[in-house]
Amino acid sequence: MSLAPRAVLVHRRTEYEELLIRHGTHGQAAFFLTSRGRSIDEVVRRHERTRQALREVAAAVPLTWRSSRVERADLDRFLFAPEDVVVVVGQDGLVANTAKYLSGQPVVGIDSDPGRNPGVLVRHRCADASALLRAATAAEGRAQELTMVEAVADDTQRLLALNEIYLGSPGHQTARYRLACDGEESPGEAQASSGVLVGTGTGATGWLRSLWLERGGGTGLPAPCDPRLQWFVREAWPSPTTGTTKVAGELGPGQGLRLTVESDRIVVFGDGMESDAMELTWGQSVRLAVAETSLRLVT
Repeated sequence: MSLAPRAVLVHRRTEYEELLIRHGTHGQAAFFLTSRGRSIDEVVRRHERTRQALREVAAAVPLTWRSSRVERADLDRFLFAPEDVVVVVGQDGLVANTAKYLSGQPVVGIDSDPGRNPGVLVRHRCADASALLRAATAAEGRAQELTMVEAVADDTQRLLALNEIYLGSPGHQTARYRLACDGEESPGEAQASSGVLVGTGTGATGWLRSLWLERGGGTGLPAPCDPRLQWFVREAWPSPTTGTTKVAGELGPGQGLRLTVESDRIVVFGDGMESDAMELTWGQSVRLAVAETSLRLVT
């Protein structure tokens, strides 16, 4: 007998909740904001809209299903199951934060505050939740398969990201490493830079795009479902021992970019989550490529 689906509602603390954690009471939080020229009223209204969105989505879960909730800060400790339907209630970035912990489970993006979010990944309203949950488990349900990027280290550490993966110094200073593409016989080019960014089509509207524009555009950026990646080296420094001939490129299916560490420590993190990073030391290597796993975004 198969298990009933489980709806996992993913959310994050609101600004109001963060203020209460920091200041203890509503009055102290209001005083803090007032001293900086802000009013707590709008913060409270946004908090209430988010809480109401969570209540509406929770009420839309079928009675025969199981349900659970997880806060963004606990994602790295939450065990997702194969039968889960993941419902992200919040902002676009929260979908990206969640994606790295999944392995093919369908994802429904619910915009908790319409008008404030771009709605690239949280495309739906609370009123759509019931129909979307049914579609997520239906054989004919529609979903977009969004390409993801993965980093696999030589010690088997693995990291997934929906937007981009960054490799560089933990203090965002100069990182030293060798960079090589698959198939190159040489050890690669020695470089000193402020880091390497490898991104997907979903990430092509953010950090990746800024680097692409800085380099003058050129080759078109991938679309979210394209099985290819774009990579850039940030501020490569030419010197007698470091080069700048490999500063940008594209990776298709089966292709990879290898970075070998030549400094004391390099961190590798995805989608801006520095708190959940891989750490590599001198001599270790990591390969960046299109991930076999994709994000199934229910449409």
